[in-house]
Amino acid sequence: MTTESAPVTRAERKKQELRREIIEAAFDCFAERGYHGTAIADIAARLGVGHGTFYRYFENKRDIVDHVITDLIDKIVASLAAENAPDAVGTLDEYREQTARIGEALTTIFGEDTRAARFLLLEAPGIDGQMRDRILDFHETAALLTAAYLEHGVQVGYLRADLDIHSTARAINGMILASVISELRAPSKARQARLSAAIRRVMYDGIAAR
Repeated sequence: MTTESAPVTRAERKKQELRREIIEAAFDCFAERGYHGTAIADIAARLGVGHGTFYRYFENKRDIVDHVITDLIDKIVASLAAENAPDAVGTLDEYREQTARIGEALTTIFGEDTRAARFLLLEAPGIDGQMRDRILDFHETAALLTAAYLEHGVQVGYLRADLDIHSTARAINGMILASVISELRAPSKARQARLSAAIRRVMYDGIAAR
């Protein structure tokens, strides 16, 4: 027996829309004034709302960054389910197809709002020590996720048996991160697709079983 989720009410939709508008206004202000130079009053004024409205959705401006990071991680994890799960394929050809799908999904995720990606990757680590550690934890989680795919490939036999799984996972993620950063200034879906394909070519030439 399946259960259907309750429909989202009009009031809930309006809350979600306002929450998103607050986040967008905050990142506009961060881009113009810098994180530390932005006050709650600047964000509220940009939206034409009072401080009370802001505090109904977020504790402070740093809370916005925490929410964006959580949302980003949730989207990435969701893109790695079902046919894109680490143990979902059994051959190198299937792995090639899977990594292409994942590449497309990540391009979409990071391309949805380049302001957020730019801020999280380049500016957030400088907010404070706790935020720096959270960004480092994010990279560590990403490395563990990539390692799960490599470990499965080694176990099944379509990746090299002598593969240094965790170091290779970090190297692959380094290439992905560099491609994301390179697109922050002037995003181009066509160029990002070429970068994704280039990363996969490097991967297959070096980690596939012979």
